[in-house]
Amino acid sequence: MSKKSEIKKIRCAIYTRKSTDERLDLEFNSLDSQRAAAEAFITSQKSEGWVCLPKKYDDGGFSGGDLDRPALNELLKDIAAGEVDCVVVYKVDRLSRSLFDFAKVMGQFDECGASFVSVTHQFNTTHSMGRLTLNILLSFAQFEREIIGERIRDKIAAQRKKGLWCGGQPVLGYDVDRSATSPKLVVNADEAAKVREIFDLYLKLRSLLPVVQQLEELGWTNKTWLTRKGGRRGRRAFDKGAVHSLLTNVIYVGKLRHKDQVYDGVHEPIVTQETFDAVQKMLREHRRGSGRRLVNRHNALLKGLLFCPSCGYSMIHKPTKKNSKVYRYYVCQTAIKRGYGQCQTGSIPAPAIEQAVIEGLRCLVEDEGLKSEVYEQSQRLTEKQRSKLELQLRQARAQQSRDVAELGRMDSDGLAGQLNDLRREELNQRIDKAESQVREIDVSLASLRDRHLERRDVDEALSDFDHLWSLLRPNERVQLLELLVERVEYDRNEGALEISYHPTAIASLIARDEENA
Repeated sequence: MSKKSEIKKIRCAIYTRKSTDERLDLEFNSLDSQRAAAEAFITSQKSEGWVCLPKKYDDGGFSGGDLDRPALNELLKDIAAGEVDCVVVYKVDRLSRSLFDFAKVMGQFDECGASFVSVTHQFNTTHSMGRLTLNILLSFAQFEREIIGERIRDKIAAQRKKGLWCGGQPVLGYDVDRSATSPKLVVNADEAAKVREIFDLYLKLRSLLPVVQQLEELGWTNKTWLTRKGGRRGRRAFDKGAVHSLLTNVIYVGKLRHKDQVYDGVHEPIVTQETFDAVQKMLREHRRGSGRRLVNRHNALLKGLLFCPSCGYSMIHKPTKKNSKVYRYYVCQTAIKRGYGQCQTGSIPAPAIEQAVIEGLRCLVEDEGLKSEVYEQSQRLTEKQRSKLELQLRQARAQQSRDVAELGRMDSDGLAGQLNDLRREELNQRIDKAESQVREIDVSLASLRDRHLERRDVDEALSDFDHLWSLLRPNERVQLLELLVERVEYDRNEGALEISYHPTAIASLIARDEENA
């Protein structure tokens, strides 16, 4: 038998990896370079029986910090099946940067009789010296990975302190402007209007689930963006978690969060600090249980508003049924927990006390001093609407200018390719949409300027309280009472009813009247 026939055939699989997918679309990328070097090394060992397998094991865009990589898992399966004798990589850290993970993989190699070779560090794990060298190199690779991680974390912390955007998944309401050296967040006018509407919806509906249902009816989805490969991401439907995340994101008031610290950002805010604080306060109240008033099957007007003057506890709405007829009462918590003999108030018929509160509202709206306050608050409301529209107009024009400039740069640079064509199409659509928004906002501003609210308009709006009340559905009446009334107490012994109103109660009443007009 000849010496040539005695050489054992060694089937070599080449594994390549790159941590990011940047520049992988090039004709000859980093993965190709690694494979070429490995193929050249295998060719140099041809006399030893080394043969390069045609199957590729490429992990582009996967970190070496863990083993959750499709090509690596495929390689391990083939090794276990006995199809690979030797794994060749360009550098040791291409297989793994974790000492623990590397030891785990090497254990699987040993079980299957497969060896490991690095092109730049010429050793073979079939020898004890090769194993020692491997562990030394791998320890340095893990140290390097940890140092890189520390540097990246320090850089992100420094950028956040300066209010700079550090990358990550885009959020609804902002786009990433990459025209300058450092990318920055700029307002997307169309999405920003949706963000403001979501904040207003929560303040109006006072619960996450109704907001989610309203957004589903409108067909609104979360942020959609175009990846560098031309794919579209996002477009997920809103759920309670997504709405809560949006409502608590400080980015919308021009700030950035890093761990437990909040810093002023350089980007433009979308919602006012006043609106953001009001939403956070309502969310905190609902976490503490104040949201229990939202569960109101019988549309009890004073649920959560009526308090016992003797005990100080809130009175619970308690309907009872007798002979197929429902009787409603408000009962003190002390009477429920300790017996009716322990509370002077006990229970109160619900229809009677609710009607008394409605009569109190009727008297309230007839007060001349409060009518003057309504007129002043209505003027402030009009000014707030005008400022909001002017902000939307300015953001729409700014976005349109940026898109036109980017489109001009693409044309002047002669950029071609599928990705650039998709971007051009998207920019043209955004420019057309921005033009339409500018026209609509101009019309709304003109309409607002033409609308002059006089004092007599306020008198007329409040002159017929019964008509205004009749226009509201039962659940809207409950919501209106919550807006108007802060606390109700009824002293049964004295027969005295005390109603405490919110400072802006009448303005809320006017707002409801304008909505139903």
